[in-house]
Amino acid sequence: MIKSERKLHIEPLPNAEQFSLKVAFATRDRHHVDQHFGMAKCVLIYGISEERWSLVEAIEYPTIDENTHDKLPARISDLEECSAIYCNACGAAAIRQLLSHDINPVKVSVGANIHTQIADIQAELKGQPMGWLARALKLSERKKLAVDHVEERLDRLMDEEW
Repeated sequence: MIKSERKLHIEPLPNAEQFSLKVAFATRDRHHVDQHFGMAKCVLIYGISEERWSLVEAIEYPTIDENTHDKLPARISDLEECSAIYCNACGAAAIRQLLSHDINPVKVSVGANIHTQIADIQAELKGQPMGWLARALKLSERKKLAVDHVEERLDRLMDEEW
């Protein structure tokens, strides 16, 4: 299965630990949220923390007249590390699939400026995050603790005599 037509990774890749989360934006013009999730021609993925943000990846999708539902698994796979996708609309099937992968669809008005949305996320990170952002941060912390626990167990196993 081809995930996408073109993917641009920003090099050197920023250290993932610099960012609290990754957020995707469905866009046509690369400046505004102006696309439906399932029909988006481009998705920009940003790493965001309280103090900084960086474009991490740009994904362009081909123009295909296929059934939108057939494209959803590939699009969701492209967002696997994201906590949210900002878009103008998202179908019920896509919402269910996104949420099952811990990706929150966030509906914003057509033409919402991406950098303004990022600034809003940063402001909320500095205060008391609510809604999807609070859930995403808790999930991220649980995943980090689980990874730390596994690494700790592996270290103990390596220290045991064989």
